Amino acid sequence: MALKVKKVLISQPAPVTEKSPYYDIAEKYHIQLDFRPFIRVEGLDAKEFRQQRINIQDYTAVVFTAKTAIDHFFALCEEFRIVMPETMKYFCISEAVALYLQKYIVYRKRKIFFSATGKMDGLSTALTKHNKEKFIVPVSDVHTEDLTAVLDEKKVGYTKAVMYRTVSNDITEQEILSYDMLVFFSPSGIVSLFKNAPHFKQEEIAIGCFGASTAKAVRDAGLRLDCEAPLPGVPSMTAALESFIKENHKAK
Repeated sequence: MALKVKKVLISQPAPVTEKSPYYDIAEKYHIQLDFRPFIRVEGLDAKEFRQQRINIQDYTAVVFTAKTAIDHFFALCEEFRIVMPETMKYFCISEAVALYLQKYIVYRKRKIFFSATGKMDGLSTALTKHNKEKFIVPVSDVHTEDLTAVLDEKKVGYTKAVMYRTVSNDITEQEILSYDMLVFFSPSGIVSLFKNAPHFKQEEIAIGCFGASTAKAVRDAGLRLDCEAPLPGVPSMTAALESFIKENHKAK
């Protein structure tokens, strides 16, 4: 890597706190860090959702794998003027996701189950116990099948309902090429990169990423991955970024 990295694009919203390690890195190494998400999530409206011919009121249980899913599920319910019956059962991938339900329902009085492991298999026991329910699973237009593998295994009757989608944010090819380094957090970020810059040539631009699936997407796209997390000794993206910048600034 010949170029000294001075300008970095982090494809994520800016941290909500001034105390973020990102700002410490920028100050310490005198680099410019810009936060620009390459993708955003938007909900389907009632008209689009109707095309799937799914009636939310036909279901007795719902599986939530993310807070985003909760937001878009209840947004559609509001649009359709559906009030969740008190008998509705909620199955959540983690306690944090379950607690987020308080934004929309009276938590105490409801039947809520959550996985202690933060993975779907942590719901196995609850799903076996309630396998006669009719489950609806709100998902994004792009999702992995392992999401419903546990439901298949437990022979639970369920319907996947696409309630939100990932769309690319517009950022020009010229803007992208003005950076010395790009940092990605999801495979859809890589898709968005080529959507916004179809002729993107990496050359001296460094690429960093977080997560194994993102790393795979970078390599599958024929790009060179210069900085990766989590790896042994570098648990976070900021740790990996700092170590990379430090080495990069040393090499004159």
